[in-house]
Amino acid sequence: MGKRFFALSLCLLLLLVANFAQAQSLEQTKEKAAKGDAAAQCTLAVMYAKGEGVAKDWAQAKAWFEKAAAQGDHRAQYNLGVIYHKGAGITKDYAKAKSWFEKAAAQGNAAAQFSLGLMYAEGQGVKQDWAQAKSWFEKAASQGEAKAQLSLGNMYAKGKGVKKDLAQAKVWLEKAANQGQAEAKEMLKNLK
Repeated sequence: MGKRFFALSLCLLLLLVANFAQAQSLEQTKEKAAKGDAAAQCTLAVMYAKGEGVAKDWAQAKAWFEKAAAQGDHRAQYNLGVIYHKGAGITKDYAKAKSWFEKAAAQGNAAAQFSLGLMYAEGQGVKQDWAQAKSWFEKAASQGEAKAQLSLGNMYAKGKGVKKDLAQAKVWLEKAANQGQAEAKEMLKNLK
């Protein structure tokens, strides 16, 4: 009984310490964010978007992302693009999504570059443009963005917007597969 009680007491103590540390960390993040720290603003926005340590609140997430984005934080700019693209807590707005993705992409944000490529490939808020899609996918893929590598492989495998080229398809699909992209692995098996 003594060992179990000790183990249970230790677990409860560790849980209390973890909760206290999380609350303290949240308060420190809020203080930094309120003082204009863009990284803290972005962190706080993510916490609100995911409901980590705070109640999930898209309006708060968007507000904090906007503060960080105004300071040029590419992660916040990308996340605002995602919010507008998905309509998370707001009405979908592809024009605003594209604008935020472009700002982040200009700073080299690979996820934003991929997202722009996807918008052009699927004609979301823009005229479908395979050349633009390919260009954005290549920028993201060259930085190791697995989804962009998969997309390029798919374009070459199916001849979408490019001349069908199974050798190029294989190159990009192998890169994506090596990063764990299950769809790329499956496509490689069926590449003909």
